[in-house]
Amino acid sequence: MLARLAASRFNEIRQIFRQVFRPFPLPFFSLPFHITDFFFKLFGFPLSQPSRAFSTALNYHLDTPDNNPKLPWEFTEANQAKVKEILSHYPSNYKQSATIPLLDLAQQQHGGWLPVSAMDAVAKIVEVPPIRVYEVATFYSMFNRAKVGKYHLLVCGTTPCMIRGSRGIEEALLKHLGVKRNEVTPDGLFSVGEMECMGCCVNAPMITVADYSNGSEGYTYNYFEDVTPEKVVEIVEKLRKGEKPPHGTQNPRRIKSGPEGGNTTLLSEPKPPPCRDLDSC
Repeated sequence: MLARLAASRFNEIRQIFRQVFRPFPLPFFSLPFHITDFFFKLFGFPLSQPSRAFSTALNYHLDTPDNNPKLPWEFTEANQAKVKEILSHYPSNYKQSATIPLLDLAQQQHGGWLPVSAMDAVAKIVEVPPIRVYEVATFYSMFNRAKVGKYHLLVCGTTPCMIRGSRGIEEALLKHLGVKRNEVTPDGLFSVGEMECMGCCVNAPMITVADYSNGSEGYTYNYFEDVTPEKVVEIVEKLRKGEKPPHGTQNPRRIKSGPEGGNTTLLSEPKPPPCRDLDSC
């Protein structure tokens, strides 16, 4: 009896493999869904497939009318001064070190996202091939390569925040705004994304609000910590009304994450290093 069952099972497996691999052999990691479903039935667990980075809204580029390298893009006159100030922080033969702050400035100027022509402009300034700037912009989830809302809400998705309920925070935001992740509300005000660790795990869960409503001059990037599903909805509604909700911890009982009574040190800008001629250091 057992021998017949085993023989029957083996024959089923052989027939499936014949159907699956008849056209051409595939690498094990690129098997299509119906094959992975077969492995689930055979071994009792699903076969993992490669997936897009969870925090990335767009991991490729296609030229569109509003995002292609032929469109002219340059920093505004006011931001040109900021570009010079940023470059002054680095030796002249290490301009590429300014790639991240320049991309950040470009994103602020362009309403919260980076078109490919802005990346090309940064590459020209730091004197590197454009691909080097593309590599940076595609690596960090804080750089948006698709349009976002004037208020871009980022939910921390790393382990401490996830354990403390960040998935519920995200679901509350998406449900309240009626959008999916990385979609923009019809009025253009809000979008919701996900990013990796924000570095404030002691106050998990938390979100960041990137405010692009007033361009680079009025840009703010604030943490809202110890949030709940109800609290993030409240924050959204205050932003909708044009109010500025208090950032930082949203737990009035929280005093252990910072000095009680406020800071007693680092109350002013730090002194610069003694060597200011970077090219001679």
